[in-house]
Amino acid sequence: MQPDQNGARRLTFALAAALTLCAAGASAGGYRAPRNAYGAPDLSGVWNNNALTRLQRAPGLLPLVVRPAEAAAAERKLLAAYAPEGTTANVGGTQSEWWDGAHLARVDGQLRTSWLVDPGDGQLPYTAEGKRRAAAFAKAQVESFDGPELRPVAGDRCLLPSWGAMGPVMLNAPYNANYKVVQTRDQVAILAENNDELRIIRIGAAHLPAQIRTWTGDSIGHWEKETLVVETTNLRADAPLSQAPFFFTPGAKVVERFTRVSPTALKYEFTVEDSAIFAQPWRAEMAFVATDAALYEFACNEGHYAMTNVLAG
Repeated sequence: MQPDQNGARRLTFALAAALTLCAAGASAGGYRAPRNAYGAPDLSGVWNNNALTRLQRAPGLLPLVVRPAEAAAAERKLLAAYAPEGTTANVGGTQSEWWDGAHLARVDGQLRTSWLVDPGDGQLPYTAEGKRRAAAFAKAQVESFDGPELRPVAGDRCLLPSWGAMGPVMLNAPYNANYKVVQTRDQVAILAENNDELRIIRIGAAHLPAQIRTWTGDSIGHWEKETLVVETTNLRADAPLSQAPFFFTPGAKVVERFTRVSPTALKYEFTVEDSAIFAQPWRAEMAFVATDAALYEFACNEGHYAMTNVLAG
């Protein structure tokens, strides 16, 4: 993370959120995205998904949708849930620059308290095995120091963006939450500012052999009118989504849908199927907003120079 650069951009993010988040639900039914040189809907540009909204909702804390008059109170509840009393002076607490300018996201014109829309309770539908793995993952964060392979792949090993920022599924970090999209005839490339992660979606291609598994899986895309539909398989079992958390199993599949719904808004929908971890497929919706912010280099510690001290401690 680059604290000085992030601080300089907080006002930009706040203004962008205020001006454009509402557009994610304001698209008229007849909106048609501009076409690029290859005749496909143009999704290129820089997009931001910074918001207080997260994948899941705290059980019983808030409904999925809140009225505008209730937004400020809902945001205070969310901040208190993210940083309980006694942690407000710490990095990432409610007084931290991490949350400056962040508000509830608007999806389809509604203020949402979670990306998850199905199941309706806003909770991931874990199987018993899924709960076991989630608990084991949480325990390992504070107890597993026998070797570097047991440390988290994002924060400690710098192999993936933190907060599940690239995925799939693509979740939202409270900092460095910009993404640059570049399209060619046969590929769509997504560069995450968080940890400088690059993901390439191959249009109309065939999936790789099942034994080839990469950190962001094997993503194959096709166009359905205005929407880029992406199916990702070949997901690694040791690449967790840290907001959840959970690990995929070899049979997991993620289907994502990217639709430009206005000049300044991109709607992102995703469905996850993994019968070993989840009792049912689950679906979520997210808002991305256009921004003219620059993507800064994310200086994670390559090879993690502090790993010796981490393990020694």
